[in-house]
Amino acid sequence: MNWYEKLNQYFPIEEMKSKAHMEALLKERADIYHKDEGKHHVMMYAELNDFIFIDYIFVSKDARGEGLGHKLLEKLKKKGKPIILEVEPVNYEDTDTEKRLKFYQREDFKHADTIGYERRSLATNEVNKMEILYWAPNDESEEHIYEAMKETYNMIHTFKDKELYGESYQPVSEVLSLDMEGKNKNIFDELS
Repeated sequence: MNWYEKLNQYFPIEEMKSKAHMEALLKERADIYHKDEGKHHVMMYAELNDFIFIDYIFVSKDARGEGLGHKLLEKLKKKGKPIILEVEPVNYEDTDTEKRLKFYQREDFKHADTIGYERRSLATNEVNKMEILYWAPNDESEEHIYEAMKETYNMIHTFKDKELYGESYQPVSEVLSLDMEGKNKNIFDELS
């Protein structure tokens, strides 16, 4: 099974980029977009000057509990930049969502509870709500994380979208929001 099939089997369709999209990023944005692949893992990430965005991280069931996810994150943490990623809200019918969140909580990630993120999927046409998690080695603010997410959305998520999908994703102003007063519920508070 190739790297794309592994990701495609694990991540919901509404979160997946097409293989052509990821291959275009790897080829045309090779300066920032990277694939770290091994027998039991695939990690797709973008490294910019002042942050890292993990697009996808997959560890096979065969290797779970062996510390592979921790090692992959440690490799990125050594770069000393904030690390940002998107996760699904807790879904009690899918036990993986809670396990995933507990993993990131153990890895010292915080929930960006001032950042709202809702995007219409080009695959399903349904609006998808995601949560933003981040690791901040220098106590970077959520405003900093928000700006980094806007950059990620424009450089990575919508890269050649019209050409690759036949239509464009919504503009970043409709997808991401920052509300410093009315914080959302902290996703880690929902864990049992």
